[in-house]
Amino acid sequence: MNYNTDRNDIEMREYGRHLQKMVDYAVNIPKREERQKVAETIIQMMATLNPQLRSTADYKQKLWDHLFIISKFKLDVDSPYPKPTEETARIKPANLPYPQKKIKLRHYGKNVELLVEKASQMDNEEKKAIFTEIIGNFMKLAYKNWSNEEVSNDLIKEDMKVLSRGALEISEDMNIENMTRNQPKRNFQPSGFQHKNKNKNKNKNNRNNRGNFPPNNNRNRFNKNS
Repeated sequence: MNYNTDRNDIEMREYGRHLQKMVDYAVNIPKREERQKVAETIIQMMATLNPQLRSTADYKQKLWDHLFIISKFKLDVDSPYPKPTEETARIKPANLPYPQKKIKLRHYGKNVELLVEKASQMDNEEKKAIFTEIIGNFMKLAYKNWSNEEVSNDLIKEDMKVLSRGALEISEDMNIENMTRNQPKRNFQPSGFQHKNKNKNKNKNNRNNRGNFPPNNNRNRFNKNS
């Protein structure tokens, strides 16, 4: 039995080991015309094995590029597109910069910190108080969704002081219950529970409707004729 660990490496795993063997065979074909026909046949098979490339621009050129990559750039055939080299095909994308800013209280997220910072810089005290109340509402909702438990207003007030470095304060006049109060309650009924209730109500209605049919007067009709 041959294990994959004992076999040669596959250059592009999305095409599989069998196509890798076909490309290796094409590389060793001595006649150029025959080698060209085999390469074009392999391109058709690659398009079938990797159909998602059809939705990309210049997908045929990518197939030819993949063919040369799979052959380790040893396949000598004519391509309708410029042949890639190992240097151009192996270019690694540059690393994307990722923000390394630390979040003081992760359960609120970075956006809450930005809102608190913006509200702290407001000169209008009336607008600052309105923004503080709105942010406090959102903080309580976010904390409740994160912990799945009830949260006290005192905790939100303390967290507001921490995030704003004492610049914002949730006063006793502010209402931070608006969002949590309007949040709809979830119904965690089992999946088959509602279906059983529907069938039960349907059978109940059928039993109740039996008395609404007109009475059978056939017996009275025969009595009259007799």
